[in-house]
Order: sequence, then structure tokens, then C-alpha cells
Amino acid sequence: MNPRRKKRLGIVLAIFIGISATIGLMLYALNQNMDLFYTPTELVNGKPDGTKPEVGQRLRIGGMVVEGSVRRDPESLKVSFDLHDVGPKVTIVYEGILPDLFREGQGIVAQGVLEDATTVKAFEVLAKHDEEYMPPEIAEAMKKTHEPLQYTTEQKQGSGQ
Repeated sequence: MNPRRKKRLGIVLAIFIGISATIGLMLYALNQNMDLFYTPTELVNGKPDGTKPEVGQRLRIGGMVVEGSVRRDPESLKVSFDLHDVGPKVTIVYEGILPDLFREGQGIVAQGVLEDATTVKAFEVLAKHDEEYMPPEIAEAMKKTHEPLQYTTEQKQGSGQ
């Protein structure tokens, strides 16, 4: 093989190895940052396709806060509570200030790390609200700018055709 071809082959191989390494590192990084969503039942029993999270895995879990399950540490901001859907309960441990909409019987989504089969150490808790929620400032502004329509008697009765 002549020296010119050897040089070209070396360059092509170097580019191929560089691209392969870049793709491999990107896939590794994406895998590390991926959070899978589970319900309490799926967390305990596994998903229908058989996947079950491992201890130490990052995940998101969503469900309803069990009535009477919120336990607060008087010495710190540590809070623990139980989540459920239709099956088993899962305990969430969180240290921080809970959202204003957080309450028992309310739906929440927690993001954290699985500590054991039924305990998640959360680093973020999001409270859900219903679709009809409107911030008070927006509701007040809409009242001011949107006046109710005024109909005549004929319009209320419909056209007389």
C-alpha cells in the first residue's frame, strides 16, 4: 500500500473512532439523566412490560397523598408522606419547603432516588392542580376587561322566522 493511501486510511479511521466515541458518550450521558415515571403500583410490582426500578435509580413517581400520612420533623424541614394509586403505598421522604398546593388527598409528582422497594428520597415535589385553576390576578383582570354580553329581548327569544 502506498504511503498516500495509508495516510488517508489513518485519517478515515481516526474520524470514525472519534465519531463513535462521541456518540457513545452522548448515549451514556442521556442514560444517566433519564428519569422514568412510575405510579406506586408500578414501583412495587413493576411495569406491565416487566421493568422494575433498581435501588439507587433516579425516577419520578406520581400518585395521591394518603390522608393522615404526612409526618413532619419539628427540628428540620424534613417531611415524609405516603403515596398511593389503586394498589400499595410508597413512602416519600423530602427535605425542603413543600409547594403551596400540597395537601393530603391531592395528586403530586415527586422526583428522586429509589432508596428501597417502597421508599423514594425526593429532591423535588410538584403539586398538581385541576385544569380549571386560574391565578387570582388573571381572574381579576379578565373580570375587568371582559364584560358580559348584553342581549336584546329579540335575541334572547331567537329570530322570528
